[in-house]
Amino acid sequence: MKFAVIVFPGSNCDQDMYHAVKEVIGEEGDLVWYQDSNLENYDAILLPGGFSYGDYLRSGAIAANSKIMEQIKLHAAKGKPVLGVCNGFQILTEAGLLPGALLRNKGLSFMCHQEEIIVENNETLFTSGYQVGEVLRLPIAHGEGNYFCDQETLRELEKHNQIVFTYRTNPNGSTANIAGIINRAGNVLGMMPHPERAVETLLGSNDGLLLFQSIIRNWRESYDATNARI
Repeated sequence: MKFAVIVFPGSNCDQDMYHAVKEVIGEEGDLVWYQDSNLENYDAILLPGGFSYGDYLRSGAIAANSKIMEQIKLHAAKGKPVLGVCNGFQILTEAGLLPGALLRNKGLSFMCHQEEIIVENNETLFTSGYQVGEVLRLPIAHGEGNYFCDQETLRELEKHNQIVFTYRTNPNGSTANIAGIINRAGNVLGMMPHPERAVETLLGSNDGLLLFQSIIRNWRESYDATNARI
């Protein structure tokens, strides 16, 4: 499986994401500069955390309107996996690939620590390795991680089981304790906690490892099924 880790001016978690995929998981991966717009040969797109374009206007707003997003939207429309973490989540909401918005934390301060994250939906290609209700220890590092949506959107998210992760103790004021959501089609996941920073016990937790392994396992099963039909 081949991953593209998109790098914007201001990305600062791209190397962490690349290390998780390349060195820990052992899959193919490239750091792809945001001005490179051909993503055709990649199986999955990873949007890392950071401060793309210095968070000017709004977090993720400028990156969401960059040329490479046209390719990312095409990739998503084909049903291929797209994972946005932290600033990547902000970009996905700004680009309209996920509903809602990320606002300033309720305490108006930057947060950087481990949080307990509850798996709410394990019927996705990102979370099939987990159990519903399983508690993960994943780090957060954000100033604008307060997920907001109106009540109608929240009802739709709940109705279609699109809330994938919640905080056990809500650190930032997110609506319904939401830490991560998925699109209706099930192939675009945005989350504020950092699974790529929790893939080795040396880092304090390897609870993020199964997320990447789930992507790979589901992709291989889909790939094998497609080839079998051919």
